[in-house]
Amino acid sequence: MNDVNRPVIEEFRANGGRVGGMFEGASLVLLTTTGARSGRAHTTPLGSMTEGGRLFVFASNAGRDANPAWYANIRRDPRVTVETGAETYAGAALPVEAAERDRLYALQAERVPPYAEYQKMTDRVIPVVELVRAGDARGGPVGSLLLSVHAELRADLAALRDDVLAALDGRAPAPDLAAQLRARCRTVCDALGEHHDNEETRGFPGVGAAFPGLAPVLERLRREHVAVTRLRGDLAGLLDALGTADPAVVRAGLDRITADLDAHFAYEEEQLVAVLDAALPRRS
Repeated sequence: MNDVNRPVIEEFRANGGRVGGMFEGASLVLLTTTGARSGRAHTTPLGSMTEGGRLFVFASNAGRDANPAWYANIRRDPRVTVETGAETYAGAALPVEAAERDRLYALQAERVPPYAEYQKMTDRVIPVVELVRAGDARGGPVGSLLLSVHAELRADLAALRDDVLAALDGRAPAPDLAAQLRARCRTVCDALGEHHDNEETRGFPGVGAAFPGLAPVLERLRREHVAVTRLRGDLAGLLDALGTADPAVVRAGLDRITADLDAHFAYEEEQLVAVLDAALPRRS
């Protein structure tokens, strides 16, 4: 928080998003980004626009020829915190491009005429940025695909768990049940392995190159992938021992594996769903 912005930020927070002075009546948000060089949190008050249920801010920098520092920050690490006055939430900052950018900027310039003057003052195309709430995958197909894959894996794991518990409880005494469960386990584990292989070879390199600030997140996910490989082996081992192992041990093992996998999925979704959409900015 720099000295110029400090009074505005403090007034904003003290009055539920309302400020006076030159910003009185303006639609403002507070955007907290991670410094591209410092790695520290920086909060900036920004003029905003809501359109079609979506929230946008504008990297006008009052018409100067350089993009503002907060825009450089989100190009390195798109994870942000948004304060609207009514609420505070984690999200991602997604640049909007081409015709959609032009339409939105023209709409803002019509509503708030100084923005038209800002664009006339500089040769750069002033960026338009959408602020998307974390976990909201409506921004594009990539984040939605990740959620869809995770949903399928969660459903398959839940079905496998239910079948194992049915076997332990004597509710599914089919003579070939153990073989059926092992076959289902192979299917689920193969799908899980393929999903993580695709992330390692096709997903993470692109996201890491686009946003170097996400290196710690990607490194954690890579470590978790190694752990998930072990979990897949543990799951297969439980099913191989289904007829001889203590049912309580099998239940506890299933609970642990299910909880660990769900925690991995949840962390990846929290950190990357909106970011994956940001890595492929919306186009017209």
